[in-house]
Amino acid sequence: MAAAELADTQLMLGVGLIEKDTNGEVLWVWCYPSTTATLRNLLLRKCCLTDENKLLHPFVFGQYRRTWFYITIIEVPDSSILKKVTHFSIVLTAKDFNPEKYAAFTRILCRMYLKHGSPVKMMESYIAVLTKGICQSEENGSFLSKDFDARKAYPAGSIKDIVSQFGMETVILHTALMLKKRIVVYHPKIEAVQEFTRTLPALVWHRQDWTILHSYVHLNADELEALQMCTGYVAGFVDLEVSNRPDLYDVFVNLAESEITIAPLAKEAMAMGKLHKEMGQLIVQSAEDPEKSESQVIQDIALKTREIFTNLAPFSEVSADGEKRVLNLEALKQKRFPPATENFLYHLAAAEQMLKI
Repeated sequence: MAAAELADTQLMLGVGLIEKDTNGEVLWVWCYPSTTATLRNLLLRKCCLTDENKLLHPFVFGQYRRTWFYITIIEVPDSSILKKVTHFSIVLTAKDFNPEKYAAFTRILCRMYLKHGSPVKMMESYIAVLTKGICQSEENGSFLSKDFDARKAYPAGSIKDIVSQFGMETVILHTALMLKKRIVVYHPKIEAVQEFTRTLPALVWHRQDWTILHSYVHLNADELEALQMCTGYVAGFVDLEVSNRPDLYDVFVNLAESEITIAPLAKEAMAMGKLHKEMGQLIVQSAEDPEKSESQVIQDIALKTREIFTNLAPFSEVSADGEKRVLNLEALKQKRFPPATENFLYHLAAAEQMLKI
């Protein structure tokens, strides 16, 4: 087996089954190999079967303490052999961000459970994918891990959609991401939250870091504690109450109202100047060009972002221990940039851990 394929098969952590019976009870029925009580409670909360009179969400995903979760929810048809079950969820946990891959695999597992009414076939398929990267089934469809390259999952969202909604204000999001600030996104529909939040890390493509993404967070003490341990993040919520939690964000995006708010304590670091105006104009111009694909827009923003780092390079020097480059603040001040530009470059150096300690 090729090394890349071997690495891919070692990304999955576990599979689980949640059922809602005809009495309306929601139960954690089965998992393989095992799970913790904390993670089990989290997944029960995420699967939405415990919410009364709420719409079903066919597929949700998110991250909790560096574990990604992917959940497909199914309504059981009357013809199924699952006579005492009205709905069920298949849950996959994994080390990697790849919604399309795990949505495809959970759909196959759902079809298996609908047909056989037993987790045995699901476990066999899970182990096949875990060990060989493939499961084949004539009636339920085939799944091949290597068909789902992680590099395709990163640019799968739409920056063009973000720019069509927020225009020049998109630069606020870019600046917040550059400075590793905390971005909270609210919309009552989880699908809108997930689509928007998964796209944001692409605005800082040079990092290719989707570990900052927490696309489905509840206002739950344990989840918020885990979130607040991260230095910067993009977190999605469907509860408007999060707007009353300024301790959770530097930038608040109300997707439903198309509003972006900078928290008072973040305004100094986020002060906008000529540099930001140029960046905003480039983002809008590129995104509004009908000839340009999403990947070309990402590359345009990445090139302009590289220019910003080029601006910072002359003011950095090798640290005393010779291990990394650090900011020479005096050299930066002597350049006499406009205050907003100097301020931004200083905070960017801080985000890149280039300040002398």
